Amino acid sequence: MVELTVRRTGRVVDERAARAQLRRQIARLEAQLSALQISGFPHGPVDPAVPGVRGPHILSLGELERTRDALVAGLDDVRSKAAARGERQAAARALLERMLQEPGRHKFVRVANRDLGEPGCGVWHVRPRLGLIGMLAGWWQVKLSSGCPLAS
Repeated sequence: MVELTVRRTGRVVDERAARAQLRRQIARLEAQLSALQISGFPHGPVDPAVPGVRGPHILSLGELERTRDALVAGLDDVRSKAAARGERQAAARALLERMLQEPGRHKFVRVANRDLGEPGCGVWHVRPRLGLIGMLAGWWQVKLSSGCPLAS
């Protein structure tokens, strides 16, 4: 069966090609969205906020277009959040590099592994070597904590 629509202008339009094109676009956008979710997995769930449809039925052209537009908006939102997270991680890595090069200029600064995008609970911390004596003498070092605290 061929789906044909007669527009007000009197022209006959084949909706099958339009539906197929919209379905291909939606499939491509869903694949991109799932790839972004997989690549950003350990940093928490990402909600693209794509509205669902009301039960099983064949979507009209308008519903397909709305679904596509919602996917585009959700994909843009997820990309911007991933870019912002990447910028924060790059800034934390730059701070860690400066801490390692000059610990005396970053006294008591802490950078967590999760801020760097690394797994685990470790925290990089600038602290004085030999406690109070090291603090008075200006002996500073960067230490990485041993990891996650023990479960109580």
